[in-house]
Amino acid sequence: MKDELIIETINITKNFFGNKSSGVNNITLFIPRGKITGIVGESGSGKTTLLNLLSGKMVPDSGDVFFHQELLPDRENARQEVHRHIKFLTQDHYEMDLNATVWENVKAGLSDKDLHYETKKVTEALSSWSIQHLHDQIFSKLSGGEKQRVTIAKALISTPEVLLLDEPFNQVDARFREGLQQDIRTIVTKMGITAILVSHDPAELLSMADQLIVIKEGEIVESGNPFELYEEPKLLYTALILASCTQLSPAQARVCGITSRRGSVVVYAEDVKVSKGIANSWLISRIFFKGIYEELIVEYKQVSVRVLNMAKGKYKVGDKVSISIRKYHEFGKWAR
Repeated sequence: MKDELIIETINITKNFFGNKSSGVNNITLFIPRGKITGIVGESGSGKTTLLNLLSGKMVPDSGDVFFHQELLPDRENARQEVHRHIKFLTQDHYEMDLNATVWENVKAGLSDKDLHYETKKVTEALSSWSIQHLHDQIFSKLSGGEKQRVTIAKALISTPEVLLLDEPFNQVDARFREGLQQDIRTIVTKMGITAILVSHDPAELLSMADQLIVIKEGEIVESGNPFELYEEPKLLYTALILASCTQLSPAQARVCGITSRRGSVVVYAEDVKVSKGIANSWLISRIFFKGIYEELIVEYKQVSVRVLNMAKGKYKVGDKVSISIRKYHEFGKWAR
């Protein structure tokens, strides 16, 4: 198995100001070569700190980070050859020259200064990321999505082994986000690069990542295949992080027709079906337009349930409906 790994951490801890609730604690992690790993968690859960440790930008208070089974040196105090193989991109584009053109910025990612080679590689990079038309534009004048494409093109032009991305879609308009996500997956897979992405929005990573790591209060609480984690989460926290859902107590679950002996029941919005029938007991209290679908909030006996509705416009606020629940998840202690 070790031959398949590119980054490993053994019991790494990094806290700030002596506060154990900050940073990360006792994390052991295995990153497979040539795969995309997504890291998700609430704000302040330690995602960015973990990324900094994996890049060598931060040194753990205890524990070790290994790259190719060798101890990863401190990037800040002594930048070494190994750091050329690990590219770390942040949200602030600090590695970019804001007043230079796209061509100049991407070219700066190359160490070889042969003019013919530079021209060939930069042209290929701009074409791969569909930004060739921006070659003479000033970086600071670009949109958020364009800046991200240029930044990644510069990082990958030297063919690193690992690409670390901190909230890569945070400043990208929604209409360009999915295209960028799929381009990253396609290109890094084609190049055989290992990518590690951090996001507070799991929807951005579910379709991209080969493995997903869920982090809470500085600790990894669950990891695995994104589909399996979504469909069968072992922890309540994972379900609430990954899905649009409703959390119910056992008493609230009974109102929905669910009998549970555990502490919490979670129902995904897509697993609730609404209809107008004989027993129209539930009231539609709110409707949220989501583009290709709607989210309905339905209420009955002081219980609210979130529903994904593909039949836009079929219902209006104030309508009475029936609900049926296809699937639900149970968490917590068993009741006696």
